Amino acid sequence: MIRIILFLLLIALAAAGAAWLADQPGDLVLNWGGLRLTSKQPMYLLGLVIVVAMVAGVILRGLWKIPGHVRRGRRERRHARGRHAITQGLLAIGHGDSSAARAHAEVARRHAGGDPLALLLHAQSAQLDGDRDGAQRAFRAMAERADTRLLGLRGLFIEAQRADDPVAAVMIAEEALKMSPSSSWASHAVLGFCCAKGDWAGALSIIDNNQAAGLIDKATYRRQRGVLLTARALEFETVDRDLSRASAVEALKLAPTLIPAAVLSAKFESEAHQVRRAMRIVETAWLAQPHPDLADAYSHVRLGDAARQRLVRVETLAAKTPGHIEGALAIARAAIDATEFAKARAALEPFTAAPTQRVALLMAELERTEHGDSGRARAWTLRAVRALHDPVWTADGYVSDRWRPVSPVTGRLDAFQWQTPVAALPSDKGHAIEPSPFEEAMLAPRRVEPPKEVVSEPEAAKPVETKVEAKPVETKPLEPATSPVQDNAPLSAAIEAEPAPIRADPPAPEPPPAAESAPPAPAPLFRSRTDLPKAAPAPIPAVIPIVRAPDDPGVDEDGAVDEFAEQIGPPKAQIGGWRGFLSRLGS
Repeated sequence: MIRIILFLLLIALAAAGAAWLADQPGDLVLNWGGLRLTSKQPMYLLGLVIVVAMVAGVILRGLWKIPGHVRRGRRERRHARGRHAITQGLLAIGHGDSSAARAHAEVARRHAGGDPLALLLHAQSAQLDGDRDGAQRAFRAMAERADTRLLGLRGLFIEAQRADDPVAAVMIAEEALKMSPSSSWASHAVLGFCCAKGDWAGALSIIDNNQAAGLIDKATYRRQRGVLLTARALEFETVDRDLSRASAVEALKLAPTLIPAAVLSAKFESEAHQVRRAMRIVETAWLAQPHPDLADAYSHVRLGDAARQRLVRVETLAAKTPGHIEGALAIARAAIDATEFAKARAALEPFTAAPTQRVALLMAELERTEHGDSGRARAWTLRAVRALHDPVWTADGYVSDRWRPVSPVTGRLDAFQWQTPVAALPSDKGHAIEPSPFEEAMLAPRRVEPPKEVVSEPEAAKPVETKVEAKPVETKPLEPATSPVQDNAPLSAAIEAEPAPIRADPPAPEPPPAAESAPPAPAPLFRSRTDLPKAAPAPIPAVIPIVRAPDDPGVDEDGAVDEFAEQIGPPKAQIGGWRGFLSRLGS
């Protein structure tokens, strides 16, 4: 607006001056060589002189600026060539052509050496060629300039990581974080370093800076701060219990479903005799993610309870997530401790068809504790070798036996999740280990046989004497050879249990009674085929061969204790007094 007013004032002054000049009397004469110009109006002649002077000034000014225009055109052409080389070089890097990228980088360095993109092209082409020294020189040159300092530090950080130099990488990241607190890669690197060395105060300050800079939202900030506070609480649990308790309480407020925070907070509340509060903490985390640590904390929420009281409490917790395997495993564990074997077996029954490793091991412990059956316990233990994996703490393919705040692979915060490892996912490949006949026989369901009727001695001896009338029913003495029904009794004891059918000197047989007086025989187990002639049965051997599984070492004659079986009954005490002293002295 001011410029318009000034322009109008200038026009008004020029018009007023021209009007004043036109009103002045006199003649204007111009003599130049043979040219003579005379005007009664000096205004026209003055205008002509002004026009001529302006044209001459324009011409002279154009001639004066010609060298500058030439220099500017040359510079623009070089800059255009450099830009074209940078564009083509970046495209060559994008599709992996290292030779073309290197050639375009040289052209860009000649024509646009001061361009930041030319430095970036040179560094990336050196990285593509594997020239780490050249890449570091280019990134150092970028780090010395104010406009490309952060980019140069970022490149030096990457090169330090590739050279496996974590100290230099962290120093570069700290310098970049001082320059730009909103740099996400620098804060991530420094945060991982602080967590690795246990500097929880520094890690918490970085999280606060990230939230203030807008790098993370409020929900992520609360979760990450809760993770760091939980890590600090776990570290200081045995050193500074007050700090550990305060950190666990604050972490639970920020992340109520974080399993380690819930377990530790419930432990502190239980020690303070706040049983209901501890139970609410565990229940909230259990509804979000059932976990064995939560079940264990819930069962021991009241110190000094008996095993049956813990079982009732675990059943209450498992009822909140019906059908979940963690609840069944928790019930089975508590039931075995309380000697409630029927409840343990009923809890594990839905998962025994395709058991996980924990299910198989609990079944082995159940068989050993309830029945003292070392054979079935060993079969379940062998089945646990190739059973499905249970969920564990995993992060970026790394499996840990405990929860950690950051991933040891990438340094990512809150990376560990309770899930099944990648290697345990189902595939179309067959089993690497096939089930053995021993295992199938041991894991077969127990069969309760009705009491056997006492067979008279003439009938037992009948298959030996008679050669024609051999009924299939009398083949009962061969059943102990297959032994699928005997549980874990020694084979020698099984053979000695029925010695009557295989005695060498049976009593003399009596003549068979009449068909009318014979009692009705039971239905035969195997019916004879009519198309095959009846052959004389082979004589029963005097000794039945013992068939063992390939991995069964057999029965030790000395009665050595099985390595998978626990000792049943109290151990034998040594003889006391002078007799025990003399016996030990003699041995």
